[in-house]
Amino acid sequence: QVQLVESGGGLVQAGGSLRLSCAASGRTFWTHIMGWFRQFPGKEREFVAAIQSSGGVTYYAESVKGRFTISRDNAKNTVYLQMSSLKPEDTADYYCAADSPPYGNSRYVNAYDYWGQGTQVTVSS
Repeated sequence: QVQLVESGGGLVQAGGSLRLSCAASGRTFWTHIMGWFRQFPGKEREFVAAIQSSGGVTYYAESVKGRFTISRDNAKNTVYLQMSSLKPEDTADYYCAADSPPYGNSRYVNAYDYWGQGTQVTVSS
């Protein structure tokens, strides 16, 4: 079992920054990819960013590319999402996720087996 606990959400003004954290505990040694997704009201969860265990390969949705940065600290079993130049349209519930074998495409929700509780990000204009 893997437990994911998110933190760092909150209210910021447009153009501001937030850093989300996701701390993993449990059997994390087999975790290959960590991802961030977000969900808008009435919409399905959508991909934001993902990172491989080595930290050397990352993936981003076009909507956040250049503004968001995903990173991970394996020693702390934590993945981060640094969000800059935030826009009101970034307002959503953000979730971190961890995969397990067999590995799928990190951009799709069905590739992940474990999810955090979500943290709310609100960007005001």
